[in-house]
Amino acid sequence: MKFKESFFISHPTTIQVLIYAGLIVALWIIELWIFLPPIKEKWSHTSTNALFILTGLPIQLFMSVFVLMTSAWAVRLHFGLLNQLSFSNSIFIKYFVGFILLDFCEYVYHVVMHKVKPLWNFHIIHHTDQQLDVSTTVREHPCETFIRMCFLIIWVLILGASFQLLLIRQTLQSVANITSHTRFRFSAKIVNLIWLLFVTPNIHHVHHHYQLPYTDCNYGDVLSIWDRLFGTYSKLEPVDTVFGIDTHMDKNVCKSFIRTLKIPFKSLQ
Repeated sequence: MKFKESFFISHPTTIQVLIYAGLIVALWIIELWIFLPPIKEKWSHTSTNALFILTGLPIQLFMSVFVLMTSAWAVRLHFGLLNQLSFSNSIFIKYFVGFILLDFCEYVYHVVMHKVKPLWNFHIIHHTDQQLDVSTTVREHPCETFIRMCFLIIWVLILGASFQLLLIRQTLQSVANITSHTRFRFSAKIVNLIWLLFVTPNIHHVHHHYQLPYTDCNYGDVLSIWDRLFGTYSKLEPVDTVFGIDTHMDKNVCKSFIRTLKIPFKSLQ
């Protein structure tokens, strides 16, 4: 038991990568089994998205070192909001509050990526996928990966988030992000139970609709409460949802890894 706990704590990146990869593969197979898309078409789509792992993962791993260094520094010097508040020696309450604050920070990050034009130029790559499925999760421009990790460093510094809190947060965030990008739609019964708190595929699919105002709604990461609080929540029937982004609907571009990577730089010209 001690070995397992020690391995989990001392190899956070390995654990997250294993969970991330395992869940994506499992859900990819389930999508194939339930929706029965042409295997060639699904494999071609997945292959394009999978190439983004080659550009994004090295940056993610490299920047994770600085995230952990920032966290260690903040905890050691008792720096950041969470280290200034009193939680009556309850580590559970501290983690609970920390998780909620980090989730709010991710909501802010997502809004910023949409509203600041130079950042949107990179984030738009995620929205160019016209066949949303679980593989869309990894469709992220490498420059956005770097930007996202820089924001995470800022959030860790402001909050003084500990290593353990980050491990819990990043693990649950990975699960939420992956499941919200799947093709599945929850039944009305299930949605009515969880929609007030958590982001579901039903909610996130609307965010991937190709036209405004839906593109600028449902920014939530794990929790859906921020969209409700700040008026960015919206609904759209599945039959009316069209994936993609209206400014980049050329399938020949969106299905090409290299041509998609070039989109942000053409926008900057």
